[in-house]
Amino acid sequence: MLVLALDTATPASTAAVAEVTDGGLRGVAERRTVDPRAHGELLAPQIRQTLEEAGVPLTRIGAIIAGLGPGPFTGLRVGLVTAAAIGQALRLPTYGVCTLDALGRAAGPGRVLVATDARRREVYFATYQDGERVTEPDVARPADVRVDAERAVGEGALRYSEIFGLPVDEHVQFPPGAALIALAADRIRQGAPSEQLTPLYLRRPDAVASATRKHVLQ
Repeated sequence: MLVLALDTATPASTAAVAEVTDGGLRGVAERRTVDPRAHGELLAPQIRQTLEEAGVPLTRIGAIIAGLGPGPFTGLRVGLVTAAAIGQALRLPTYGVCTLDALGRAAGPGRVLVATDARRREVYFATYQDGERVTEPDVARPADVRVDAERAVGEGALRYSEIFGLPVDEHVQFPPGAALIALAADRIRQGAPSEQLTPLYLRRPDAVASATRKHVLQ
């Protein structure tokens, strides 16, 4: 089955297409652009370009995969809303994947800290052993993160490498499309029911409704 994967939980907008087979993945095409303020403008053109590179129309896609975060509110919801809209319009199943899990899988064997930039001088992070998550995703200042790993991946790990004190794999800064698809592959093969794409924000949005009402003339 051909699947489309999207992720906008980091400063990168990522779109990938691959065929999920009984033996794994085949023919991954991927586009990624790094711009934390342009997810809304970049994602749709990247989907079109990725489909063109893969040589398949959108109507041949059989499932949609979306990175659930954690990530900043505005960027993250671009990918989730886009994935949900395509799934609804084409009546396709949608599946969610933790963005940190995709980075953890791409990091490979060993004990690895995955950290992405959460802004406000904080990071979203989790620890992985041989690609499997062993701590829950969380958000904190880098100095407050309990480091229990041999190395680190993610643009947050690179940005705060001096604080973490770990070697950083600079080639794994953003979630690869192949890792996103691989994490949902078993659900796709089994024909699992479509999932609600619930974002992992981990903290409240910056803008919140006021608890008090003001007079219209004030």
